[in-house]
Amino acid sequence: MAENMSKDEIIRTVTELVAAEFGRPAEELTPDTDLSSVEGADSVKVLRSVARIERTFDIELEDDQVFGFKTINHVADAVAALIAERS
Repeated sequence: MAENMSKDEIIRTVTELVAAEFGRPAEELTPDTDLSSVEGADSVKVLRSVARIERTFDIELEDDQVFGFKTINHVADAVAALIAERS
């Protein structure tokens, strides 16, 4: 399923997962939203979001990637790259 997703679909899914974990409406977040600036964001919520993303897409992100994520777009790029690798 994930193998057939477009980048826009990946961004939309990542945005929804992050918004749910942060307790914010997805409409408040854009691909360029700085994750550390989202109201209610903290390192635990970021890590929980990453865990949700990994389960949803059946991938495993490297720790150095996770701690380097700044925006939703960065996360989506990493997800897309891992999906492409296994295709």
